[in-house]
Amino acid sequence: MTFTKYESLRDRVVLITGGASGIGEEFVRAFADNGARVAFFDLNTDAGQALVDALAASARHKPLFLRCDVTRTDELKAAIADVRQELGPVSALINNAANDQRQVYADVTPEEFDATMAVNFRHIYFASQAVVPQMIELGAGSIVNMSSITWQIGAPELMGYASAKAAVVGFTHSLARQVGKHRIRVNAIAPGLVLTEKQQRLWFPTPESVAEVISNQFLPDAVMPADIANLALFLAADDSRMITRQTFSVNGGRA
Repeated sequence: MTFTKYESLRDRVVLITGGASGIGEEFVRAFADNGARVAFFDLNTDAGQALVDALAASARHKPLFLRCDVTRTDELKAAIADVRQELGPVSALINNAANDQRQVYADVTPEEFDATMAVNFRHIYFASQAVVPQMIELGAGSIVNMSSITWQIGAPELMGYASAKAAVVGFTHSLARQVGKHRIRVNAIAPGLVLTEKQQRLWFPTPESVAEVISNQFLPDAVMPADIANLALFLAADDSRMITRQTFSVNGGRA
């Protein structure tokens, strides 16, 4: 299979949160492969640096990795300021960082609930807040927020996560209206099960468990990180210049 290259992304600054592994890693690879100036945040320093090293020789621009705890808003905003200083104003923001930790509803404490919201929603709000002025300066921009189909299907062990991912959609709609006059587009992606290494290791460790999910899809293939990255590339590129306030499901037609 062959996929589109987006010339409009060449040399643009793209910021990705949670970029050292999983879907985030695929975002970093995809945008770097399209010639963007990629910056990404993560807590895993070893994985982040390894990804930079892996792409340094082939990428048009060596990615910039910054260790950042996105749940600490001051740290998040400081890291975004560092990206601006190093690479210039951000043209595309991919709000990807998340944690789909399973929880027993009856046992969740207020502190655990607040932590769930912080890692799955709050940083999306404040990263966008920090980047919008840079996009206004540029005269355009694209924000892509990662949601999930969990809030649509009612996953019982993911109530906090699903609530946060539903909030992402509401925020996406409101922010799109707020910043549209500046030609800033805001969209969301709501994946189904994506077969990252983490998902297979923790939640779907057997071929049978994966097959059960795929059996509920219209398409008979697993959704892979590259499938999500290909959509993010389109939404960040000029090709989608009149698309905003949308949430796109990538789930193989899962019923």
